[in-house]
Amino acid sequence: MDSHLERLTAGLASAIDGAGNDDLTSHPEGKWCIAEILEHLYLSYTGTIKGFQRCLEAGKPLATSATLKQRVMALVVVGFGRFPPGRKAPKNTQPRGIACEKVAADIGLQIVAMDEAIKKCEQRHGSGTKLLDHPILGPFTARQWRKFHWVHGRHHLQQILRLREDRGQAPDKR
Repeated sequence: MDSHLERLTAGLASAIDGAGNDDLTSHPEGKWCIAEILEHLYLSYTGTIKGFQRCLEAGKPLATSATLKQRVMALVVVGFGRFPPGRKAPKNTQPRGIACEKVAADIGLQIVAMDEAIKKCEQRHGSGTKLLDHPILGPFTARQWRKFHWVHGRHHLQQILRLREDRGQAPDKR
C-alpha cells in the first residue's frame, strides 16, 4: 500500500483505539462527533473508489481541465499539505447515519480498496496522468489523490484527537 495511505490507516486505528460508544458519539454543540468524522472519511473513500471504478469502466481518464482557482487550492492542499479549516464537506460525504460500528470496522478496508482502485487506473493510464476530478479541487493524478487523502485524513485525525482529549480519553501515543 502507498505510504501516505499506510500512515492514514495507522493513524485512524490509533486515534479510535479503545474508544467506547460514548467517546464516538459525544460532541460539542454544532460540531461533528468522532463517529460522524469517521463516516465522512469513509464516504470520501467509497466515493473515490466509485470514481476510479467509473474511470476503469470507461477505459480512459475522466479528468477535466483545472480552473485557476482549483490549481491554487490543489497546490495548497496537495502541494503544501495544508487543509484549510472551516470548509463545508461536499454533500455526498456528509454523515448520514451509517452505524459507527460498521464504519470503524470497515474504514481500513475501504482505504485498501481505494488504494487498489487508484493503482489499477495508474497502471492503465500512467503515473503522470490526471485521472479523476476531486469535486472541489479539480483533476488529480494517482499520487495527488493519495496525498489528498492523507492531508484530508490528517486534518480530521487532529479533530478526533482533540475530541478524545476533551473527554480525557486520548489514545496512547505509542
